[in-house]
Amino acid sequence: MSTTTITIGFLLFAVIMFALEKIPLWVTAMIVAVGLAVTGVLDPKDAFAGFTDTNVLLFIAMFIIGAAFFETGMAQKVGGLVTKFAKTERQLIAAVMIITGLMSGILSNTGTAAVLIPVLIGISQSTGINRSKILLPLVFAAAMGGNLSLIGAPGNMIAQSALEGINMEFGFFEYAKVGMPVLIVGIIFFITVGYKLLPEHDNSSSEDSIYSEEKSYEDVPEWKQWASLIVLILTVLAMVFEKQIGIKLFVSAWIGALALVVLKVISSADAIKSIDMNTILLFVGSLALANALQETGTGELIANAIVSRLGENPSPTALLIIIFIICATLTNFMSNTATTALMVPISLSISQAIGADPRAVLMATVIAGSMAYATPIGMPANTMVYNIGGYKFNDYVKAGLPLIIICGAVALILLPILFPFFPN
Repeated sequence: MSTTTITIGFLLFAVIMFALEKIPLWVTAMIVAVGLAVTGVLDPKDAFAGFTDTNVLLFIAMFIIGAAFFETGMAQKVGGLVTKFAKTERQLIAAVMIITGLMSGILSNTGTAAVLIPVLIGISQSTGINRSKILLPLVFAAAMGGNLSLIGAPGNMIAQSALEGINMEFGFFEYAKVGMPVLIVGIIFFITVGYKLLPEHDNSSSEDSIYSEEKSYEDVPEWKQWASLIVLILTVLAMVFEKQIGIKLFVSAWIGALALVVLKVISSADAIKSIDMNTILLFVGSLALANALQETGTGELIANAIVSRLGENPSPTALLIIIFIICATLTNFMSNTATTALMVPISLSISQAIGADPRAVLMATVIAGSMAYATPIGMPANTMVYNIGGYKFNDYVKAGLPLIIICGAVALILLPILFPFFPN
């Protein structure tokens, strides 16, 4: 049996088991990782490379920083400031999505979500608003906001690098021509009809989480509260100026996390407890599947098989829709970065073969590749809130799939106008 066939089998297994959720998602993901190693599709080292993936290292460090921000009571204080201006759940969702979306334009979308998750949990505890109602809008806004600038998401720079290879480029805020309208529509969606699609779970079911404990913060020394805030701010600044200071996001996060433990702002026991292994294992297993799709050429095979059905002279509209659908589908199972990395060279080849504007084709690829709203594995931020919010796989489908359809429709209207495949 070929590696491609085996990979497709594990992909179908993962999709079915994620949807049915008969066993925990992390178990399904790790079965896939082990299976890919046992069948020889991936070298065991590659199958479990996710444990040293920079996103996983960022997760762990930000779990600790977030826990310190929460454990000292500072998250609740900051949340109280936000809730002074947002009195209802819908107003809070709007405020959260606006703040997250704009921050994601200058930070990485994963980093933004990691920073704001403990703030939202603090708001949830101080207001009684169910956290499962506000964490999904947070991560969806992070994904949408990543398309406001070149540095908002890794996929944006992947496309830029490909363009530079043919002496072309995108402007710093050029993605925002489509990204900003998509973000605005997404916010409107969730404060209107989309609000009814958001789950409302009993968060006490996440009893393993450090965030499930009800606490009084009156006895926490004020210096610890301020220390947690200062470290968080410095970590954010380090992320913003990553290129200038030459320190990677996950390294900055670990500097902050270790400083908090050394200063005893958070105990080592609470720091370890804050690390959500469900999230880590789910991401590691999912990354193994993404690697298999890429290394075996299965993802490329699927994409090419679909595009080839359009014939030798496909219409620009049909080609745009097909590329968009392929990217928007793959990104929910391969991660947005992996999808963009896979599809950018394919899209560039397609554009050159038919004489289309490469910028237009790659813009469509990146925008569609960011629409990882329908699964908890589509982007790292989705995975981070899965256990904390007490979510199920179908919660993402129920809230995220309509969002993909609506935002996708907006993007498909704007792309031919702003970035035509065959400009005059």
